[in-house]
Amino acid sequence: METKYNFSKSNEKLIEKIIDNDEVMINHMVLNKGDSIPEHNSNSNVYIIIVNGMLTLQLAGNPAKGYEQGDIVNIPFGVKMNITNGNDSQAEFFVIKAPSPRAYPLNQKTVKM
Repeated sequence: METKYNFSKSNEKLIEKIIDNDEVMINHMVLNKGDSIPEHNSNSNVYIIIVNGMLTLQLAGNPAKGYEQGDIVNIPFGVKMNITNGNDSQAEFFVIKAPSPRAYPLNQKTVKM
């Protein structure tokens, strides 16, 4: 009936795909001080759930904002984003994409916020 999924524990930068099906994509990420995710456009409706540390997000060219453990941030489809850990502590978070990016047309344009 149920399906069990595991995610890794790491002291190093980590990006791992946990679930990838038509309904949802779930990634687990760990960033150390100075680590970042390359600038890109969100390819689905994205939820970032921060479970440890702090992250800085810059969305659609707006000033960067800080988020911390316990925060859940929703980023709509097509928004240009930068994700960085500029803090001394490790940042660990999950990225939930619902629906899966394969549900969106590839030719959609970046959303202006």
